Order: sequence, then C-alpha cells, then structure tokens
Amino acid sequence: MIKIVVATAVLFLLVGCGGPSADRSDALVVIDAGHGGHDCGAQCGGKQEKDVVLQIVKKLKEAFKDEGYRVYLTRGGDRFLTLGERTRIADKLDAKVFISIHANAIANRSRFEAVEGIETYFLQKTRDAKSQRIAKRENDAVLQGADELSKNVIIDSVLNGPKIIESNKLAIDVQKNIMRKVKNSYSDAKNGGVRPAPFYVLVGASRPSILVEVGYITNSKERERLFRSHYQEKIAEGIVKGVNSYLDNRKREMGF
Repeated sequence: MIKIVVATAVLFLLVGCGGPSADRSDALVVIDAGHGGHDCGAQCGGKQEKDVVLQIVKKLKEAFKDEGYRVYLTRGGDRFLTLGERTRIADKLDAKVFISIHANAIANRSRFEAVEGIETYFLQKTRDAKSQRIAKRENDAVLQGADELSKNVIIDSVLNGPKIIESNKLAIDVQKNIMRKVKNSYSDAKNGGVRPAPFYVLVGASRPSILVEVGYITNSKERERLFRSHYQEKIAEGIVKGVNSYLDNRKREMGF
C-alpha cells in the first residue's frame, strides 16, 4: 500500500512539474543558413555572414536533435541555393517550422557601433523603413532579375491566411527565448524585437516560417560575439526553447 502511495505521489509530482520531456520525434524542423557559395552575404572586419550563419545552424541542428527533433539543413556546406530550393525543401519534407538564419548589417559606416541587436522577422508587408531596408538587402541575392510587379505578386499570394498568424506567434516565442538565453551571459545584448518584413525566403514555405537576424556583423562588439562558440550556443538554445514553446502552445490551442 505504501509503495502504491509513493508511486502515485511521484507520478503527481512529474505531472505537476510538466512531466518528462515532450516527445518531439514527430516534428521535423528545416533550418536554412542564409547565403552561401558566391553569395557571401554581409561582410565586415574580414568576416562573412555566410560563414557565421552556417556555424550557428550546425549548432542549432545538434540542439534540436538533443530535444528529440528531426532536423534537415538546406545547406550543410558552403554552397548557394536559390529561393525556390530553400523553401521547397520545407514543403517536400512536411516540416513543422522553417527557420532561416542570417546576420545583419548596415551601410552607414558612421553608425556601425551605434546599431546592434538580435531581431526575429515574420513575413508581412510593412512601411517600417528599417525592416524594408533589411529585407531588401537579404532579398537581392535570391531575386536577381525579378521586377517589382513579380515580387509583389509573389508576396501578395501568401499574405492572407493562418501561416502569417502562426509565423508571428513562432517569431514571438523564439525572440523571447533567444533573449532570455543570451542575456544570461551577455547582459548588454540588445533586443531588436519581432518585426514584420517582406523576406522572400519566407514566401515559399507553406508553414510557420521565420527569419532570425542573430546580430550585426558591422558592429564590432556583436561581430566578435557572433564568431564566439559560446554565443552561438546560446542563440541555438534560445531558438530551440522558442520552438518548444510555440509547438506546446499550439497543441494546447488545438486541444491535444
């Protein structure tokens, strides 16, 4: 009788505290390292965006696998992929979420040290000049040759519907958890927040999709951190925790 009571109490404690880790084996995450190959992305201080995002993506892959997820990388090496190739993978594999990793930059050299921060974006048109500028820089490499009408047709075709709402929720959860993890070790890390922007790499995937700008390569402090293994690990841990939170909330909303 005592054994039964003890076992019941232990079970109650497990349930009350959230229980064992959720089974994530049915969840596939597609992670996209921005740029690659001939497209170096942002460059400053002898460092290239394509290199640091690949380093972070590899750590992110391991962090997701440690939580039981299945993971697929759009690129595991230094190669260029078209817009269609990056998002087609997520749809073909029926991923739960699509996450594109980038490093930010500005053109105004006089403001290199003034502009910093970690930001998470979801697909949406916006009048915000900063979001438009960042999206244009990232879009240029994947939309070479496309005219403005074609670009607008592409983005207008997906701006309505549940994908945008879910992507916004995912972005909020991921940004919150990234900052929580990073600030534990880097208290001065700046929270750039969640922002809407017309990133075309997010258009093609018909599932919750976000783009994370992990810091400004043009800012000397953030550039040094971006290539630091410990900082990369904190970014990865935060993203995974954010996805955990998003999927758990989604299950509760659906009554699972």
